[in-house]
Amino acid sequence: LRLLDVGTGAGLPGMVLAVARPQWKVTLLDSLRKRCEFLREAAARAGLDNVEVVWCRAEDAGRRPELRQAYDIAIARAVAEARVLAELCLPFVRVGGLWVAAKGPDPEAEVAAASNAIRQLGGRQLALERVQSLSAEGEPRTALVVAKTSATSARFPRQAGTPNKKPL
Repeated sequence: LRLLDVGTGAGLPGMVLAVARPQWKVTLLDSLRKRCEFLREAAARAGLDNVEVVWCRAEDAGRRPELRQAYDIAIARAVAEARVLAELCLPFVRVGGLWVAAKGPDPEAEVAAASNAIRQLGGRQLALERVQSLSAEGEPRTALVVAKTSATSARFPRQAGTPNKKPL
């Protein structure tokens, strides 16, 4: 299984999944070089040979042939709202794969607003799964689960910065 953590930040949850599932190939994608250097060092020190770190903006990485539609699962935490995240994540997912996005306790309006973007990018919403948070606040979280049902058009992702400025 190939998993991509988009906008990985400190490597969560991608690095944890790489430890828990050593048979998975996990790619950590982030736009900040310092973070990527840290993650490479952390993976090497932990002996995680199933981790690859890619330093690139998601909009640019999503156009690279070796990364485009190459993953079984793409995950993202609090990178952006769902309309933007769909454009940043779905181009990486193969047809038949999944995109899973962590959202807050009440994402219904945000997810409804993203339904057209999800469809346009080749996805279909499967579920909104409530998950109890283990944080001190204990606020429940929601996982948006989207199936990739058709290939994403070569028009997407758009140029870096455009998805945030003009969401689908």
